[in-house]
Amino acid sequence: MEAQMITDRQLWNDFVQSSACCNITQSYEWGDLAGYVGKKEALRIGVVDSSGKLCAAMLVLVADAPIIKQRYFYAPRGPVIDDPDSPALGVLLDYTRFWARKQNAFMLKVEPGVEDHNLPWLAALRHHGFRINPHHAHIRHEWVLNIIPSEASLLSQMKPKWRYNIRLAERKGVTIRRGIGTDDLDTFYELYTTTSQRDRFVINKKAYYADFLHLYGKTDQAILLLAEHEGTPIAGAVMAHVGPWCYYMYGASSNEQRERMPNHLIQWTGIQWAKSKGCYYYNFRGIPEVLEEGRELWGVYTFKRGFGGFPIHSLATHDLVYQPLIYEVYKNLLHIKRQRDEHQRQKIEANLALARRRG
Repeated sequence: MEAQMITDRQLWNDFVQSSACCNITQSYEWGDLAGYVGKKEALRIGVVDSSGKLCAAMLVLVADAPIIKQRYFYAPRGPVIDDPDSPALGVLLDYTRFWARKQNAFMLKVEPGVEDHNLPWLAALRHHGFRINPHHAHIRHEWVLNIIPSEASLLSQMKPKWRYNIRLAERKGVTIRRGIGTDDLDTFYELYTTTSQRDRFVINKKAYYADFLHLYGKTDQAILLLAEHEGTPIAGAVMAHVGPWCYYMYGASSNEQRERMPNHLIQWTGIQWAKSKGCYYYNFRGIPEVLEEGRELWGVYTFKRGFGGFPIHSLATHDLVYQPLIYEVYKNLLHIKRQRDEHQRQKIEANLALARRRG
């Protein structure tokens, strides 16, 4: 059993896709996008057995912590290993520590792709020296739909209003087509920019989405969908599948013609596409940590929930500390930042509540 850097894309992806810990953020292509999200590089660390077969893998993003400008390692939804008690995990972590010394990284942050309170994983991480970090980097709470049943069954499991809205969109002349080429990407990005301004979230540069669609589109693992009415684009979405999972990655909509319900129809089209690719699950991705009406993103949650499905809550973030003094500074600054973010969130919610009462 030996750890090494893996450069064989197919070997890596075949292993990740077949694992119970499969996640798009551990696919080979995700590392190619690292530069767009402020990461310096990606390390694809694997453990192979005597026959050259992968038995553990971890895509590690190399980043600098804000303010202190100290390097750290981050494995989004990694490591990928079916049995956390396997000696392969120790081999993987030892090799990662070796590279951390070479690059002077002060910690390894992992967020395994398993559900919260997984006792074998918690015990294994504790055994290897990890400590729980209450502040996650990758959102922990997601909404998932099992899409193995027939389309008729999936429609029957939706809230009646959602079935109605899908048909309403069709009756009102909304059509969905696959986006291809630069012009369609430009159209999606314009819609996405509008959405980010309306809903107050940050988006990446257009080149990121072009590369995303190129990297995953080469193997037909990604699709850009555009909703139109009489030739006018009014919504868009990007979906991608890895192994049995399909992910709703990015969604956009115009400020006009929202009464035509294009987002309901575009999601249903995405679900149908995922089924055609043999996926078992459709991951709508993030929902609020606290499911209370009036909280931030409550509307996003109710929209996703209307299609049927269930929530999943991933295991807490865990940090393996290599340099304790630097880590303490990092932890204190992170705590201050989270307090500031929470204060800002509460302020926004209070302003929205006041606006609703006045409206």
